[in-house]
Amino acid sequence: MSAPRPSELAPGLMLGDGVELPADTQLGANVVIHAGTRIGAGCSIQDGAVIGKPPKLGARSTAPAEAPPPASLGDGAAVCAGAVVLAGAEIGAAAIVGDQAQVRERARVGAESVIGRGSAVDNDVEIGPRVKVQSNCYITAGTVVEADVFVGPGVTLTNDDTMGRHEPGPPDAPTLRRACRIGGGAVICPGVEVGAEAFVGAGAVVTEDVPARAVVVGVPARVIREVGDEDLLERWRGA
Repeated sequence: MSAPRPSELAPGLMLGDGVELPADTQLGANVVIHAGTRIGAGCSIQDGAVIGKPPKLGARSTAPAEAPPPASLGDGAAVCAGAVVLAGAEIGAAAIVGDQAQVRERARVGAESVIGRGSAVDNDVEIGPRVKVQSNCYITAGTVVEADVFVGPGVTLTNDDTMGRHEPGPPDAPTLRRACRIGGGAVICPGVEVGAEAFVGAGAVVTEDVPARAVVVGVPARVIREVGDEDLLERWRGA
């Protein structure tokens, strides 16, 4: 497909072939929207955002190389200033991609979820609804994040114990189960599952699976107690 071309719909707007913008789309300056991108009603795309950018893989990358489908933004989604949403990414209804964040190809961000400023969501990540990813986080390729998870600032998720010295294959990504909470600066190691409603303390290095409702702290992380009934999501929401 051809490169985006200048459009008079907004200052500095570059628009690709086949992109239809609903009348209520809010556009900042110098936005780039690549060919085929699907934009829902009521979306906000702020200054300098790029939507539908084709991925550019390194010569030795193990990520799937086939061309992804167009990007899509659900109704009421927002892509904030300087953020980049690659082709094949799906941003759910009323979700927010924060300033200077990146969502890579084939990643899916659920409805009403928030990706914080400067955070990176790698390729083929699945993020459920109402997830909160704070600033400067790295959500590694292949990760599954279920509904209502909280990921504190500066959290790093990893998917390869060998750091590239293995035969090509799918990433050994973590899984964050429903309503678990990950404290700021924590590191979740490859293949680790953090159970539903579990709590990972700030700065912990999690090398083994965390049981549902467990509280873990330290390096390496260890279980110190169970999350109390008063702190469960349903109780906190008043359900």
